[in-house]
Amino acid sequence: MSINLAAKLRIGTQKSHTAVENVGFMKCFVKGVVDKDCFAKFLSNLYFIYSALEKGIENHRNHPVIEVMYFPELNRQAALEKDMEFYYGKQWRSQIKPSPATQIYLNRLQELVTQTPELLIGHAYTRYMGDLSGGQMLQAIAQSGLKLTGFQGTSFYNFEQISDKKAFKDKYRQALDAVPVDDATAANIVAESNYAFQLNMQMVQELEGSLIKAIGQVMFNTLTRSHSVGSTEVATS
Repeated sequence: MSINLAAKLRIGTQKSHTAVENVGFMKCFVKGVVDKDCFAKFLSNLYFIYSALEKGIENHRNHPVIEVMYFPELNRQAALEKDMEFYYGKQWRSQIKPSPATQIYLNRLQELVTQTPELLIGHAYTRYMGDLSGGQMLQAIAQSGLKLTGFQGTSFYNFEQISDKKAFKDKYRQALDAVPVDDATAANIVAESNYAFQLNMQMVQELEGSLIKAIGQVMFNTLTRSHSVGSTEVATS
């Protein structure tokens, strides 16, 4: 019996996806307004999140649910370490720490690692599918806005082991549909994915104060005034 987890996740997270796209920081970002310090902090928060998520998945790689979704070619920790060195220098590990919202996110991941590791799939789906879908666009915006040369400072968006992103996303969705879960667990994974969107949103919202200081309240208000219909709500087929 097929649970159609991929479709449940896509449909069940549409509103959350739209909410993230309408966070002020992201609306400024996609319009090309990127502050270097804010972007570096954004990536440093992601460094902590991906490190925890990938360690949790690795530790549970033989779990019946996790093993189906075990794709180490997605891992972002090493790429983020390159970015941290670019922005913070050789001693970057002593220069960064999780923000308060990031720490809440980390606490949740640790809770899942120790209690319900199958729900880590909800977080992996939220992060990696978003990175694969919109990452190249965001990379180009950051490169242009921050006048970066090559891939310096944007290694996070480079999936060097995945040459065909569309084909990989299809494979990932097929794997989701092969995950051995019942309807109740599938619903829990969708709920966890929505919570992952919420945690990501809080982490990004936390940066808005710094961005406003950098670009000014008037410009921030101008860039964030309109509400966008989410991309996943437009493309629901």
